[in-house]
Amino acid sequence: MNATLATRLTPISNTMLRNIVLALAGSLLIAAAAQVKVPLWPVPMSLQSLAVLLVGGAYGARLGAATLGLYALEGAVGFPVFAGAKSGVFTANMAYLPGPTMGYVVGFAVAAALVGYLAEKGWINSVSRMLAATFAGAIILYLPGLIWLAIWYVAAKGMTTADAAAAAITGVFVPFIIGDALKATIAGLSLVGAWSGLKR
Repeated sequence: MNATLATRLTPISNTMLRNIVLALAGSLLIAAAAQVKVPLWPVPMSLQSLAVLLVGGAYGARLGAATLGLYALEGAVGFPVFAGAKSGVFTANMAYLPGPTMGYVVGFAVAAALVGYLAEKGWINSVSRMLAATFAGAIILYLPGLIWLAIWYVAAKGMTTADAAAAAITGVFVPFIIGDALKATIAGLSLVGAWSGLKR
């Protein structure tokens, strides 16, 4: 595995122990970021995606994805780590259907893996490449998020497929574009800056 920001900054020589500590710390960071939000329905806008991009870029592909897997597991078993200090996979009035934001939880892991992979491949050495990586991560997390939300609208709200897709795009994609572009920029610049600082 290539050296990452996290492995260089963490003074723990035992690889397994270091990865456990980093995964726990990363999942707590993401949980904390999820609570800083602008309340929109059905998907709140938060600093969560910023934390996801930072964790992915700092941890690398495998540990980044594993950290997001741990975060999802923490929420699934009842820890209040999701936006609004919520937990659980299913909503109280729809025990048969995962909630509308579950696609984004999957998307977070995919985004962290992608950004981490590109950072490990050396993109973290270049501002333009790292910004491309974080923007790609910010975009790719929407794919499972929007697909699942459209399915949820059809199953839970009885919408047609076309109306569900339109509602997902206009309701939880378009309003977030500017904010997510800003978060991707902050993440990319922060990762390159931290990496450059380590090399000095």
